[in-house]
Amino acid sequence: MSETIEIPPRSGTAFVVKAGQAFTVIDPQGTQVSDMVAFSQDDVREVMSNGRTFDYEETIHLTQGNRLWSNRSNVMLTIEEDSLGQHDYLLTPCSEDTFRHFYPDKPVHRGCMGNLAEALAPYGIERDAIPTAFNVFMNVPVDGGTGKLSVDPPTSQPGEAVRFRAHVDLVIGLTACSAYASNGGSFKPIHYRIEAKASPGD
Repeated sequence: MSETIEIPPRSGTAFVVKAGQAFTVIDPQGTQVSDMVAFSQDDVREVMSNGRTFDYEETIHLTQGNRLWSNRSNVMLTIEEDSLGQHDYLLTPCSEDTFRHFYPDKPVHRGCMGNLAEALAPYGIERDAIPTAFNVFMNVPVDGGTGKLSVDPPTSQPGEAVRFRAHVDLVIGLTACSAYASNGGSFKPIHYRIEAKASPGD
C-alpha cells in the first residue's frame, strides 16, 4: 500500500510521477485547497495549460473523466476519481502580491507561488515558468451572466480525495494553500499518496 505523505499547512512539495502511475490528493480535515502543477520531466518547458484544457475538454468544470492538457496539446493527466467534483483552474497560485492586494491588513506570506518555486527549483523549474495551478477543492463560483468571480470557502469534507493518472513522466508541484479566502480563513495540511507501480497495461 502506498505511503500517505503530509504537506504541512501553508507549505509545498514536488515529486516525480512516472507514466502510468497515479497519485491521490486528499483533504484530511476538510475545507483546504491544494494547488497542483505539472511539468514534463523530459522537458520542463512543456507544462500543464488551463487554456488548452478548457479548449479540448470544452468545460471549466473539470472532474472525473476529464483530462489536463499541456501547452503542447498533449494529455498530461486524467482525473480518475473525484469525490468532490468542485475545483478551480482559473486563478493563479497566491503570492506575496496576492496578499498585498487582497489582505492588506494581514502579514505578507510568500503563498503557494513561493512554496512551489522553492519546491520546483531542484528540477530546473524557475518561478516564471509556474503556470496557473489546478486548484484542488477550491470553490470559485462564476456568475453566468456577468462573468464575475468569487472565492468562497471550499465545501470539501474530511477525507475528500482526487486521483490523477499520469500519461507521461511528470514533475508535480503540490501545496497546502496559504490564502485566507480560499480556505475559509484557516489553514490545514494536505495529504497525498503515489502509487508504487503503474497500472497493468500502461
